[in-house]
Amino acid sequence: MTNDKPIGVGIVGAGFARSTQIPGFRNCNDARVVAITSRRREHAEQVAHEFGIEHVAQDWRELVARDDVDLVSVVTPPSTHLEITLAALEQGKAVLCEKPMAMDAAEALRMTERAREAGVLALIDHELRFLTSRQKMRAMLRNGEIGTVRHCNYVFRSDYRGVLGNWDWWSDAAMGGGTLGAIGSHAIDSFRWLLDTEVSDVSCILSTHVAERPDKTSGTTRAVTSDDSVRMLLRFAQSPLTKGATGAASLSVVESGKLQNQLEVYGSSGALMVEETGELWHSPAGAGSWRRVEVDQGQLASGMRESSWSHGFTIFSSKIIEALREGRTSVEGAATFDDGYRAQLVMDAARESNVSGCFVRVG
Repeated sequence: MTNDKPIGVGIVGAGFARSTQIPGFRNCNDARVVAITSRRREHAEQVAHEFGIEHVAQDWRELVARDDVDLVSVVTPPSTHLEITLAALEQGKAVLCEKPMAMDAAEALRMTERAREAGVLALIDHELRFLTSRQKMRAMLRNGEIGTVRHCNYVFRSDYRGVLGNWDWWSDAAMGGGTLGAIGSHAIDSFRWLLDTEVSDVSCILSTHVAERPDKTSGTTRAVTSDDSVRMLLRFAQSPLTKGATGAASLSVVESGKLQNQLEVYGSSGALMVEETGELWHSPAGAGSWRRVEVDQGQLASGMRESSWSHGFTIFSSKIIEALREGRTSVEGAATFDDGYRAQLVMDAARESNVSGCFVRVG
């Protein structure tokens, strides 16, 4: 893919892709979104018209088979990730797969092994790794600015799936819906990436506070089978940065108040905290207060709304296209399929813990 032809991107799914992925790829000089498909064709047609995408494929199989598609972006419910991804890899296409990677670790392992055999670029969309504030936080940890890590917190609070939200795939555990997969996967990946270590044990409570929702198509009331709130406790394996370190995650999509997407790391000689706004804070031991760390948040692709996900994907998308333009099968610092598999192991253990009420060893 080193000629002058733009990198052709095919988008499977028209939800998150519309608000973030398509604007991100359109912001890249060497990329062109050439095709889109969605379970609801009319939705794909609307998005194609909005962004001037020439081809609306009948289904994902047609999109994957197109000669002008170099990268398949899988932005669909998790229950579909395995089949679409394996088909794209079979065609020798690069793949960007939304998180959570799969329905369970067994599926994720199949995808990881097939990607390794295919020898193509295969990444999970953990765009928060590319936020300049989180990159700075990671560098400060490695420079020893808060010493050995003792504890981490992740807090996500929103009410965008509040009482008035409709029933859709997000409400269906059989399709991979729920907060553990959607937000918990980000929390787990953030911990692993920041600390360069694995989660060894997990205890988890999954809750469904809104038990019924109106179907957005029929209007009839349907039972919700997925979680809308997650409480996790974690233990981390020993590493150069950690010694007896623990973690906690409080994640909810039905809690009112100010949106929070906050990551905190506490060490032997201080603490670091990054907020949804991208603001980074440092508290040296004994300071008794937080001090702002200046960070350039970077540009936001045109058409995106202000959010950490948007800032992260603006950077991530450009690095993906740059790698494909140069014929590389990796992006430095990006979440690989193996990272997706490792996170899936933690989520599987979390679900087991929710049933047993006990700490569960990961893997």
